[in-house]
Amino acid sequence: MTPEETAREYDTAAEATGWHGPEVAFGLVYEHLAPGQSALDLGIGTARAAALFRKAGLRVSGLDVSKEMLDASRTKGFDDLVQHDLTKPPYPYPSAGFDHAVCVGVLPFLDDLTPVFAEVARLLRPGGMFAFMTLDRAPDEAAAFVVGPEHTGSDTYVTMHRHDAEQIASRVETAGLALLRSLPFTAYQDPGKTQPMRARCYVAAKTES
Repeated sequence: MTPEETAREYDTAAEATGWHGPEVAFGLVYEHLAPGQSALDLGIGTARAAALFRKAGLRVSGLDVSKEMLDASRTKGFDDLVQHDLTKPPYPYPSAGFDHAVCVGVLPFLDDLTPVFAEVARLLRPGGMFAFMTLDRAPDEAAAFVVGPEHTGSDTYVTMHRHDAEQIASRVETAGLALLRSLPFTAYQDPGKTQPMRARCYVAAKTES
């Protein structure tokens, strides 16, 4: 499959399930953005979120563990890209190197979010914004659940993770970020929208130092 085909297939699947995470994250942080600023997309994928920030006049860099996703992003005109695993700090960027950061559709696949928050706090300049998305966890729900081949589009099973708001607030504060706001929304595992997931987008700011 060519990078163009990968991007098209991924984006078509996202549209089919009514995935609006990138738009929700961008909308929550939009008032803090200014043309000419820089942003880092953690888990850039096919650049659905990155494209919104670029359209607002920001210079967007992208990081992803998948070379296939990075190649797909390149077909959309993004070239400042690095292959790296978010679970393995430090990320290959200098401290205070970005005005903003975004991470949409990635954190539900991670159990421990501590390294991500710590690295974002290191990478952001004082006053910088971090827009990110997680799956909400109710008190009676397990933290982890398994998604089968019927939803992964492959022969594999994938473990996903829910994080409750109190847990997120604690991790964010420990990292040196200040939680500003959040917004719940519904995401779906399937095009028929029979498998809803409670998602939430947050905005946190790098505290002034």
